Amino acid sequence: MNKISEILSEDVSGILAEWISLQRNDEGNSLSISEDEVVSQSTDFLKLFAKAVESGKNDITDPAWDETLSMLREVALYRAQRGLKPAESAKFVLSLKEALFSRLLKTKKSESLLKDLWSVTLCVDNLGLYVMSIFIEKREDIIERQQEELLEVSTPVVELWEGVLALPVIGTLDSARAQVVMEGLLEAIVQFEAKIAIIDITGVPAVDTQTAQHLLKTVTAAELMGAECFVSGVRPQIAQTIVQLGLDLGGMQTKGSLMSAFQQSLRQLGLSIQKISL
Repeated sequence: MNKISEILSEDVSGILAEWISLQRNDEGNSLSISEDEVVSQSTDFLKLFAKAVESGKNDITDPAWDETLSMLREVALYRAQRGLKPAESAKFVLSLKEALFSRLLKTKKSESLLKDLWSVTLCVDNLGLYVMSIFIEKREDIIERQQEELLEVSTPVVELWEGVLALPVIGTLDSARAQVVMEGLLEAIVQFEAKIAIIDITGVPAVDTQTAQHLLKTVTAAELMGAECFVSGVRPQIAQTIVQLGLDLGGMQTKGSLMSAFQQSLRQLGLSIQKISL
């Protein structure tokens, strides 16, 4: 890395200007980053890059590269938030390689040019991979947060009548979602002082052993809170599956539709719905 440090110290402003020019000329470069931001980020990064290279350490995991990686992480996160694609941010680093290569080739003084070129390639490519890893990490955080938000909004507890709650479940009921369903239902039972809770599985595509166990645990928890529980929306296909699998529902009360479960709930509360002629 000594040769790289040397050309950086000799013409850092020229390398910076060429690097910025390469970023501007990139056809895939996003317009969401202003020219001033490109110049500022490039200038700050190149200073830290030159400092790290001066240490003679080629391995970017060495503590000498900590400041450079920290700044690169900020740049990657900033660009991710501005909507840039991973490849666009990776080019922020990878285009620096071309600027350094051109300087190395112009010197013609190095007796180990190939070695110097390889050092630059390894170092800059590793920095590019680091940028990609930051993007992936950011995207995974966003996806995880969105999944949690979807879980919350996809399991709403509705008060159908005073003392009667309904929880429509749509989609697959896995362990994570079953926990959210149970917590939401139990909190609503306490909040509304509900006597009856209806779990409607009309929107559940299939019921297997695991789904049945999750439902049974939720029903048991609701009953422990003092609320009688019905499972509605048991379609013929689901009924056949339950029989074929030999699933033990443990005395779980089931109804074919939400309406029939609601009517039964009203009867148990001593209420009824009557049609009024107008």
